[in-house]
Parts: sequence; structure tokens; C-alpha cells
Amino acid sequence: MHPEILAQEGYTAVSVTESSVREIFPGIRLRPLWKGPSGAHANVLEMDPGTSWPHRDVHEPGAEEVYVVDGVFNDGARDYPAGTFLHAPAGSWHVPASTTGCTLFLFYPQG
Repeated sequence: MHPEILAQEGYTAVSVTESSVREIFPGIRLRPLWKGPSGAHANVLEMDPGTSWPHRDVHEPGAEEVYVVDGVFNDGARDYPAGTFLHAPAGSWHVPASTTGCTLFLFYPQG
């Protein structure tokens, strides 16, 4: 690679394992990865086997995009295996759960 194209201004990199971790519900951990100036942000969510959100997860003020990295994610209606991409529009909701445990990449294009 050419040294002049290795990094651009504003380029951000973070290791998931080195990101701070916060338990948001029992057995469900959030690892923030990035937050942009407009409020867009990216996280990794880890759910232990047998865990579920204690209430509806409403997508406000904007959409949520989910990529199932590992395990099987359930939105309260269907199971989604690793490799699945989901787009939940603003105003939609689900009740996240996982019987097997899962790791999700979450992206919020709006603040």
C-alpha cells in the first residue's frame, strides 16, 4: 500500500474487545464503537443465551440497522441466524431476545 493512502482525516478505528462495555440489562451488554457529529452511531450488542429485552425496543427518532455477527437473534417474531442484515425503520419496534446468545452490530444513521 502507498503510505499516503493509509489514513484519511477523520478515519476512526476501534477494537471491539477494547471498547468500553456496559451491561444495559442482565446478560445484555453494549459496546459503543463510534459516534458522529450528527448523532449517527455504531455499537456492538452482546446477548447471553436465554436473554431478552424487558420491554419493546422502539426505534425513535430514526431507523436501526442490525447485522447478526454470531449466534441467533430473535426480534420477538422470528429467528435470524448469523449473516442476517435487518433494517428497522423509524417508529417500528421489536422485543430483542436470543435463546442461543448472539452478537449484533448495530448502526443508527440518525441521532
